[in-house]
Amino acid sequence: MTAGSFVAWRGSSINKEVHGGVRAAWFMYVVTVLMNTVIVPNMLNLVTYFHGTMHMGVSDSATTVTNLVGTTCGFALIGAFLSDSYIMRSTTILLFGPLMFLGYGLLALQAHLPSLHPAPCNVEAELSSCKEVHGWNATLLYASLYINAFGDGFVRSCMPSLGADQFDHRDPIESRQKSSFFNWYTFGISLGGFIGLIFIVWLENYKGWDIGLGVCAILILFGLLIVAAGLPFYRNQVPEGSPLTRILQVLVVAFKNRNLELPEKLEEAHESITENGTRTQSVEVLSQTKSLKFLDKACIDRGKDGDWAVCTATKVEETKIVLCVLPIFFSSMIAYVSNTIVFIFTVQQGGMTDTRLGKVNVSPATLFIIPTTFQMIMLPVYDRFIVPFLRKRTGYVGGITHLQRIAIGFASMILASVIAAVVEKKRKDAVVQMSLFWLTPQFFLLGVSDVTSFTGLLEFFNSEAPRGMKSIATALFWCEIGLASLMATFLVDIVNRVTRHGHQGGWLEGTSLNNSHLDLFYWVVAVVGLLGFLNYLYWAKKYVYQHNPRMAEQSVDHDLP
Repeated sequence: MTAGSFVAWRGSSINKEVHGGVRAAWFMYVVTVLMNTVIVPNMLNLVTYFHGTMHMGVSDSATTVTNLVGTTCGFALIGAFLSDSYIMRSTTILLFGPLMFLGYGLLALQAHLPSLHPAPCNVEAELSSCKEVHGWNATLLYASLYINAFGDGFVRSCMPSLGADQFDHRDPIESRQKSSFFNWYTFGISLGGFIGLIFIVWLENYKGWDIGLGVCAILILFGLLIVAAGLPFYRNQVPEGSPLTRILQVLVVAFKNRNLELPEKLEEAHESITENGTRTQSVEVLSQTKSLKFLDKACIDRGKDGDWAVCTATKVEETKIVLCVLPIFFSSMIAYVSNTIVFIFTVQQGGMTDTRLGKVNVSPATLFIIPTTFQMIMLPVYDRFIVPFLRKRTGYVGGITHLQRIAIGFASMILASVIAAVVEKKRKDAVVQMSLFWLTPQFFLLGVSDVTSFTGLLEFFNSEAPRGMKSIATALFWCEIGLASLMATFLVDIVNRVTRHGHQGGWLEGTSLNNSHLDLFYWVVAVVGLLGFLNYLYWAKKYVYQHNPRMAEQSVDHDLP
């Protein structure tokens, strides 16, 4: 085995008739559906669990979820580092995935045993007699949540990359199949969410949280068994060292050579150096760019061997790509904050409305079926019809550029925040309890945002990343969403501190939304979203694509999985 090569199970050689391709990717699609049957509904419905069963306040319930999302995405970066550097992606999933099973198992146990959670009470009517979870029970709750988050982060950083590894970009047929992989991966997330929002939310709300969380643990275990069943069919990339290490080497060597002058023909210094110090012709050298010229000094050969003495042109260009992407990373992270906030608080809004649909009471979390259904319809339509239509008129491979697609999602979230503020004001002023379906417009816009900004960001990071940094690019995508969630928590805390006066709590520190000011907070979110959007547009306009988004030499239609 050589670094960067692909091997089959147990290190044997690849046979294209047996290993990889659509058949191997199907294992990833099925597992993605199963995992998100658990992850999506719980990300939404746990707010109800924290508030109704654990008796947390409105603000604490929401920030606990956003903190959990942020931490999970941070763990994804650790998982990417480990799978790129030391162990293969399929092995990483099977080693750390069981932590998700353990986490949900502990949550189910705590929900089942009365001694491990507060006594039942009506949070709205019996405030003085309701005690928030504390002590050992709180420790068990947070331990269960973050054990699950640790496993979830490792799985989500490896799953998309393992699926993409099943297609050879040098093969014309497999290249077209690979180009559709991330669209169908996102479709799997939506399908799993659709099933979970019906089945899992129903179990948790009507059959008991212990039963619902127990079923979640079983589904996670079943998903891991499917990953294991696919081992004989996977193409596994051999770990070739962490991209973070390569970036650090370039920065260190460039700093050491900061006082040296660049040679007129830098190509003379563009050599590959193997681990034992011998010099060979570079296998893959990225084209030299004119940006960040000071990093080119890392290629100056001072007569010393070793990765920390002189770097290849490929390493330097990889580092340049990462540094050029960072402004997009941070600006889109800020713009994504409003998405996280509207996503979480819309569930709590729904809990204060009339949830009856005829004789059936609809859970607020179940209303997310609306954007999820829209996503499931829109993604295939976008991939099969809209993209070819726009491609003929714009000349772009994806119909529009990735950054344009992302911008549409951010604009929709500003509109969603404004609509949410108006609807919340109307709900508080209404004499008769408002129907749950007044929230449909903001749910619909959440769906638009996911189809555009979510998938667009995932595609952008993977298309712009060098070949040896695809896994870390996926982790950066999850980190962006995670950091946006943490920033959402920070924004909630700041608003509460600024609006707190004496014994009067902040806008979101009421015991329920009826004595909170969520409508005013939504206007703050809209302003923050607008400022983030304008900042994103500035950096997006300045960005120069590493890979030309114009029509390539091939590929018209994508093969379905």
